[in-house]
Amino acid sequence: MRDSAYGNVIVKDFSAAGQSTDLHAHARLLAETHEAVIGGSAPRVRPRGIVARSWSRALALGLDPEGRNSRDALPADRVELLRRESPLGSVVEELRALISTVADASRFLLVITDGDGVILWREGAADVARRADELGFVSGTRWAESVVGTNAIGTALAESSPVQLFSAEHFEQPQHPWYCSAAPIHDPRTGEPLGVVDISGPALKLHPTVGALVGTAVRFAELRLWREHQRELEQLRAAAAPWLAGTPGPWLLVDGHGWVAHSSGVTAGQRTAVPRTDRPVAVPGMGLCFAEPLAGGWLVRPHDEDVALRLLLDLSTGTPAVEVGGRGTPWRSSLGKRHAEILLLLHLAGPEGVSTTTLSRCLHGDAEHAVATRAEVSRLRRLLGGVIGAQPYRVAPEVELRVELGSAERVEDCAFVRDSASPGVRAFVRRQAPLRRE
Repeated sequence: MRDSAYGNVIVKDFSAAGQSTDLHAHARLLAETHEAVIGGSAPRVRPRGIVARSWSRALALGLDPEGRNSRDALPADRVELLRRESPLGSVVEELRALISTVADASRFLLVITDGDGVILWREGAADVARRADELGFVSGTRWAESVVGTNAIGTALAESSPVQLFSAEHFEQPQHPWYCSAAPIHDPRTGEPLGVVDISGPALKLHPTVGALVGTAVRFAELRLWREHQRELEQLRAAAAPWLAGTPGPWLLVDGHGWVAHSSGVTAGQRTAVPRTDRPVAVPGMGLCFAEPLAGGWLVRPHDEDVALRLLLDLSTGTPAVEVGGRGTPWRSSLGKRHAEILLLLHLAGPEGVSTTTLSRCLHGDAEHAVATRAEVSRLRRLLGGVIGAQPYRVAPEVELRVELGSAERVEDCAFVRDSASPGVRAFVRRQAPLRRE
């Protein structure tokens, strides 16, 4: 197994081939493995874990490994509209400048998709582009796993992780003459995938530095998007200044995603829950707060003088829920199973919290899903905001969190925990709180 540094994340088994790999022999071995697995027999050499998982998904969908899966391109006007609407449009020119200088010499294509895997931009070596046209690897086609099986773009989106594939690691046989190396670009505000950067070329031309080049492109794009976000917060501060002059604190000025642009009378974290007019926002240090639309953002002010926050994670029924309250009327929201698992793990971990690696192992069984784990926590923070602290992840110290188990006497006996699809969750619960009941 190979571990590869990818930005600040160690991605286990990312590289499809090592620097000393005989690419011809490796391609032949992978073809043998592909033929055995697709034919339903045991391969002499097992595929890598990420490849095996993706092949299983493709087979379960009934996709054709011979490559007869439909991949019709969207009309040109629709592609142009998607380009204009894509947040990645602001970084495309810089990515082109970063990579185009070596694309022709190295005979590869740079491809940028949207969050659904639709190719929006593609450029590179002319002869490679002609071969890609024959494959249907063109602007407007959707390269999700559900459409064309295992490929770096679709698998990167499915796994929420960088992916490199070589030759017959692709599900479709017509893709076997190719390598592809891809990684998702995430919205720095929400953690959601905005699209994928992919570099593809002839399989036997794969170079070990291709993965690093993709990683550089993704880091550059996300840094540029983060700087744009900071400029938007500065613009919000400037626009709201006349309205806020002389307004007594405590209050927070936040954008539509809950990121704090300015504060008064309170030490604020970076983010609150996403503001809504139909229920209060939970803010550590301020309690339950009202959110009022103001000058392109939201003004968040305390509901009353009670700053204590109380959370109840309700696991007593089939649908987990969270209830947030202070002195005023609490609000309640249903939770997905994954978010309920995260909140339970953070509660049991106590003030020490848990690292991204630990959460990844609990939720996914390995440390390879750090990117996906951070995205899940980011989604949970859109609901709960600063109630969830970071580095490490933990429940904010001024928040009282209880867990309702229903009839179960122990946390590990709760039906929600017993039915969890993540063995790591059950193991963590047993280690942390074998006899605990809330």
